[in-house]
Amino acid sequence: MSLNLHIHPEVQAALAENRAVVAMESTLITHGLPHPQNIDAAVQMETAVRQSGAVPATIAIIQGEICVGLSSEQLEYIATRPNGTVRRCNRRNLPLVMSRKEDGATTVAGTMIIAKLAGIEMFATGGIGGVHRNHPFDVSSDLTELGRTPVTVVSSGAKPFLDLPATGEVLETQGVLTVGYGTDDLAPFFSQHSGQQTDIRLNEIDEIAAFIRARQTLGLQSGTLVTVPVPDQYRFDYDTINQVIADAVNAQDEEGIRGTAVTSWMVRHLAQAIGPDALYANIMLLCNNAAIAAQIAVKLSESA
Repeated sequence: MSLNLHIHPEVQAALAENRAVVAMESTLITHGLPHPQNIDAAVQMETAVRQSGAVPATIAIIQGEICVGLSSEQLEYIATRPNGTVRRCNRRNLPLVMSRKEDGATTVAGTMIIAKLAGIEMFATGGIGGVHRNHPFDVSSDLTELGRTPVTVVSSGAKPFLDLPATGEVLETQGVLTVGYGTDDLAPFFSQHSGQQTDIRLNEIDEIAAFIRARQTLGLQSGTLVTVPVPDQYRFDYDTINQVIADAVNAQDEEGIRGTAVTSWMVRHLAQAIGPDALYANIMLLCNNAAIAAQIAVKLSESA
């Protein structure tokens, strides 16, 4: 069985011409945000990538076929599938979704794998998975994928309801350098500070691109995590958001929410606790991360 990636013609042309391309995941569309905000967020992220000079490539599996770059019809299809009909895809279950001709949404880990297969270095998302609070053996496959797949992930750090110090330790063990773009913190999504430092602070796009080129030159089979704090105007008070998250984690434990169900449950809970501003801030940080990933991709393409 030969691998047949269905690469959108616009993405294929950009890759052939060594122009900048930014990959994006699809679980935020199927599991992370409600409809129709999920489509709005995906379109706004793609627009942010284009406005920064790169080509967007949202990745999903549609009826068993890996699609790198979605048409508007494919985006509408994946965003409106009934609950429970789209499988979250990482390294473990990508082959299952392909062999059974299912619909699949790629997680951070799944998107990294497919981006590497397609020849895409840059990937923009909201937050990576990590080590769960109160459950240290529940570790996201995003962390191990960052240790084994050479793709650069631009995000606002790890999802805010995770154990950030433990997540940082696992990233270190996996050999993943964490870069803070204009920040010393492993950015905690909604607020400016997390108390968990990145390995290095880089203030310029040129510096980040130079590091990525050096990693590529060495042929290292590990990725890079670039963390970007939420823009000032969408930031929440640190103490307030931490209390909301602590209450949410307690509620999650009481309800027995575990594994892949945690993220979507947390998104709904935080939206109810904080209000519509949380959803808006989430979309804005997604767009900001997409724009920064595109700027890095453009700089990399200039020296290709």
